[in-house]
Amino acid sequence: MEKLNGKKVVVAGATGGIGSSLVKLLVQSGAEVFITGRNNEKLSNIAATHGIPSSHFLAVDISDGTQMGLFADTVLHQLGTPDILINVAGIGIIKPMEQLSLEDFSRSIQTNLVGAFLFVKSFLPAMKEAKKGLIINIPGVLGKVPMAGAAAYSASKYGIVGMMQSIREELKRTEIRITNLFLGGVDSPFWDEIDLRVQKDKMIREEEAARSIWFLCQQPASGVVSEMVLQPFNHQAI
Repeated sequence: MEKLNGKKVVVAGATGGIGSSLVKLLVQSGAEVFITGRNNEKLSNIAATHGIPSSHFLAVDISDGTQMGLFADTVLHQLGTPDILINVAGIGIIKPMEQLSLEDFSRSIQTNLVGAFLFVKSFLPAMKEAKKGLIINIPGVLGKVPMAGAAAYSASKYGIVGMMQSIREELKRTEIRITNLFLGGVDSPFWDEIDLRVQKDKMIREEEAARSIWFLCQQPASGVVSEMVLQPFNHQAI
C-alpha cells in the first residue's frame, strides 16, 4: 500500500459529511491537503479544526469554469501538482418524471457532471506533465444501477462513469490512475431534502464511507482499483 505522508491531495466537496470526515483522515495520515466547497464559513471551520492553513482552502463552485480556473491556479501555486484528486461534491434531486423540471435536470447535470469535468480538466495538464497521479470520483450505486425517480441523478452519475472511462483511454501512456467508488446509501444530510422514505439506521455511516475513500488513496503503485462498490449489507443493489 502507498503511504499518504507527504502526498498532495485536493478534495472537492470538503464541507459535506463524507468530505469533512475524509479530510480528517487525510490530515492524520500526513497528507498535505487543499480543500474546497461552496460554503466559506464551513471550509474555514474545517481547516481550523484540522490545522489546514488559510492558503490551502478556497470556496468555489466547481461547476463554474471561471471559478475553477482561479481555483486551479491557486492550488498549483500554493500546493503544487496534486498527487490525488478527490471529488466528493454533488447534489441529489430524486423526483418522478411528472415532478422533475428541466431546471432540476439541468442543475443535476451542471453540478454533478460538468463539475466533475471541470475539476479533472483543470488539473489534468499538470498531472500529465508529471505523468502520475490518482483521480477518485464517487458516481455512487445509482451511477451503475438506476432506481425509480432518479432520472436526473442517474444521468449525471452515468455520465461521470462514461467520461472517466474515456479519459482513462487517453491516459494509458501515463501513470495517472482513475478510480470510481460506487457508494450505496450513506446516512448523511443528502437525504434531508428528498421526499423518500429511507431507513437511515441501516445505511453506511459517513465515517465508513470516508474511510473507504481514504483506503483507495493508498492503493499500490503497481496496480489500480478501477472500481469499488460499498453498499449497505441489508440493501445490496449490485
